[in-house]
Amino acid sequence: MISSLTSDSIAEYDGAELTLEIRKARMDDIAPLLRLINDYAAKGIMLPRTEFEMSENIRDFSVIYSGTDLVGCGALHFYSPVIGEVRSLAVDPKWKSHGIGRRMVEALVDEARLFSLDAVFAFTYVADFFSKMGFQEVERGELPLKVWKDCLRCPKFQCCDEIAMVQILRPDHWQPGMGQQPDAFEGSILLPILRS
Repeated sequence: MISSLTSDSIAEYDGAELTLEIRKARMDDIAPLLRLINDYAAKGIMLPRTEFEMSENIRDFSVIYSGTDLVGCGALHFYSPVIGEVRSLAVDPKWKSHGIGRRMVEALVDEARLFSLDAVFAFTYVADFFSKMGFQEVERGELPLKVWKDCLRCPKFQCCDEIAMVQILRPDHWQPGMGQQPDAFEGSILLPILRS
């Protein structure tokens, strides 16, 4: 389970065992989450978050701690009953070579499977990392239009260079372009429709 330690929570670090706790975020995680995320936002890599936004979305977040230090975070945000986004993936720079990002994405994908999602997607600058995690590059138009709501407040909206990636979790329920909006329903946001 995502909220408890697993055998994957032990890593080798400079010849010593290191215990990592992977769990769902709590309200008392907001301050360290804001520090981690907004440090990346200051470099133009992530969108900045406010305390209010974090409070509203704290249930989406999972965290990885080493002792009392937050070393990584990520969120699984639901867009429909069948698709969710892996977002706000951040790793403390001191921990980048310790598999923290991999562990977080694995935990978020496991959570998506627990909720029976058909697919998860991510917008990223590091397509190689997500490819190794089982994601594949797709055209943005294949994703539900609702995902663009965060894009509207991004400073790079007019010249976005992020890559859309999808991991299909239930291939028997998914087909390319399921998130596209047919012209007949212009103006509404459609959910992907399952195959009969």
